[in-house]
Amino acid sequence: MRYLLQRLAFYLFTAWAAITMNFFIPRLIPGDPVQSLINRSQGQMSTDAIESLYVLFGLNKNEGLFEQYLHYWRQLAHGDLGLSFTFFPTPVSEVISQSLPWTVCLVGITTMISFLLGTGLGVFAGWRRGSWVDGLIPATTFLSSIPYFWLGLIAISLFAWPGSFFPSSGGFDSGVVPSWDFAFIGSAVQHSLLPAGTILISSVSGWILSMRNMMVTVSGEDYITVAHAKGLSERRVMTRYAARNALLPNVSGFALALGFIVGGTLLVEIVFSYPGLGYELFQAVGAKDYPLMQGIFLVITLSVLLANFLADVAYLLLDPRTRKEG
Repeated sequence: MRYLLQRLAFYLFTAWAAITMNFFIPRLIPGDPVQSLINRSQGQMSTDAIESLYVLFGLNKNEGLFEQYLHYWRQLAHGDLGLSFTFFPTPVSEVISQSLPWTVCLVGITTMISFLLGTGLGVFAGWRRGSWVDGLIPATTFLSSIPYFWLGLIAISLFAWPGSFFPSSGGFDSGVVPSWDFAFIGSAVQHSLLPAGTILISSVSGWILSMRNMMVTVSGEDYITVAHAKGLSERRVMTRYAARNALLPNVSGFALALGFIVGGTLLVEIVFSYPGLGYELFQAVGAKDYPLMQGIFLVITLSVLLANFLADVAYLLLDPRTRKEG
């Protein structure tokens, strides 16, 4: 319990530091975001209207930096992430809420499938060396080294020709209205096949390789020899002794993967113009939309911290030594 409280305190401090950096970094970037918004609107605005925009975006020149910092925390306490420059006057929280489900569904499902499939195949490959599964290791090593976006470009060139079943961009057909009906769901699934396959092929290879190597390492430990000497079945020794201990390092990797689900696989979403959070971040950077960048960075950071905290909880459940130390 003490270990868990220490980790919780660490993550709370890290969250405070991340939020503080998220506040200061946009203010250290050269340029005036409000003036940039006015220039894009190509309209004449009065001095009072311009001052109102500065106040609206938390950049009130009549307030000191510390007062702006406190105001930023008050906004966060009320769930207010500000207004987007690009989609003005739409709130940042609304923009994120529209793109977040796309990323969670695409990257979340593929991450879960790749982890379960890769870990299972890695267990068999490491336990039964010389089998056909173990023979896949050279191929998985090659695939795990290929960037997501490069596989995406190859997939588009091979499968997304005109009239093909696989669309090359977007999240759904232009003539479909987003709603919970078969037409929209079917169109969304069809558009997600290529980006999902791209992520799955590359990420599952990494899980197979890492789990296989850990299984090879633990299979030579003394407790595995003792388990065999007790007459335990091969399957029980593999799952309850070898796989359980070999899984521990993969838990951290999986936690990080879960955290980055929110950020999405940025380059894949850009290649396929997929309407997820990563593609939204790419557009925000190009448009110098500081409030939207701040909001997305904050959501990604907190998601990674939460995922790492859940990984520590998983360690407590999987590794008795951690509970003893706590």
